[in-house]
Amino acid sequence: MKRNAMQDLINWKTSEERKPLVLKGARQVGKTWLMKEFGRNYYNSFVYLNFDEEDELKSIFEANKNPQRIIELLSMIAGEKIYPEKTLIIFDEIQECPEALNTLKYFKEKANDYHIIAAGSLLGTLLAKPKSYPVGMVNLLDLFPLTFDEFLQAVEPDLYSFYSGIHKNVQIEEFFHKRLLEVYQYYLIIGGMPECVASWIKYRDPLKISRIQHELIEVYENDFSKHNGKVNSGRILMVFRSIVSQLAKPNEKFMYGAVREGGRARDFEEAIEWLVSAGMLNRVYNVSKMEHPLAAFDKLDQFKLFLFDTGLLKHMAGIDNSAILLKADYQFKGPLTENYCLQQLRGQFEMEPRYFSDKNKEIDFALQCGTEIIPVEVKGGEDKSAPSFKKYLAERQPEHAVRFSKRNYRKDGAITNLPLYLVRKTSELL
Repeated sequence: MKRNAMQDLINWKTSEERKPLVLKGARQVGKTWLMKEFGRNYYNSFVYLNFDEEDELKSIFEANKNPQRIIELLSMIAGEKIYPEKTLIIFDEIQECPEALNTLKYFKEKANDYHIIAAGSLLGTLLAKPKSYPVGMVNLLDLFPLTFDEFLQAVEPDLYSFYSGIHKNVQIEEFFHKRLLEVYQYYLIIGGMPECVASWIKYRDPLKISRIQHELIEVYENDFSKHNGKVNSGRILMVFRSIVSQLAKPNEKFMYGAVREGGRARDFEEAIEWLVSAGMLNRVYNVSKMEHPLAAFDKLDQFKLFLFDTGLLKHMAGIDNSAILLKADYQFKGPLTENYCLQQLRGQFEMEPRYFSDKNKEIDFALQCGTEIIPVEVKGGEDKSAPSFKKYLAERQPEHAVRFSKRNYRKDGAITNLPLYLVRKTSELL
């Protein structure tokens, strides 16, 4: 599988500002594979060290702060000489050894010609506490499940060639439109977890996908109790398991009382922060105004929480595959489609998406592009009716407005209609 993040790693390698790199992301999103693949293809050699599997590694970092001495010892363990700039050093599951994470600052200060990448599951929760890692001494990179374009390239390479050639104002023939919509529906079912995608390519068996998704959710739920630190693991689990019912509510705003009767912010806010930092949940804030800069108008007590992978959300919601493939309408279609859109929008704009909701209207997402604020309407089918959206456009007359739906790529007056399979190209096509 080709990952877009590989280009980020290549840019990191050649950057004059390069520091040791910390790769963040939820468990099983493909961090280990990506680091090894990078080492294999862009360095003379790589040395892979896993702190979860090799306990004796920890003693090296507990006893030493000198990078040259550490390199000497690591070379002996790896059985090969580690060369500056030519050997990639990979520290995996580094959350198991905070001393190693802290040592990265000494490499930055005294031995920056050694190329080091560190990764680990739930690293985000560690990095959320600045004392736990060398602030300003490392580069950070997030890795997510496969986006739609990565999924398409893996499962339908020929169709991906056509998709790559779609540019602004191009006409998409109905034949290709229908084929791409079909792959989009498969993506809703399979999602972007590498193990699920690899299984689909090999077996084309939806039962196997379902089994893998079930196991992944069990792994995550077990992780909550193992790595939660001071946060109550029971509350983390309750928030995680409430996501489907939270998103199924009419306005989808997160309600503490829906996690547990009488629940309040102080009961669950730490659990939410933990899940967001761990990369398991994506939080979207409501804004009081659709104006630049969006972050200045965040209502910090009003937000929606989405799952980091749409395939896992579909599995947790218990949606039957036939509903997605055969029914024009089904329960939970709106939230599932919004979850998908958010997953594809992440990282396209400098500011993460927001949403807007007051008594009179709701805008599904607000995107900030330069100083412009772009309203977004999400539709799971071909339906165009959206009174709130039309009212907003009539009142504010924004330069750009976007509707994601199953309709073909076209301009409807002020609205650019982008088919759901093109959400990853939003910034490119506007």
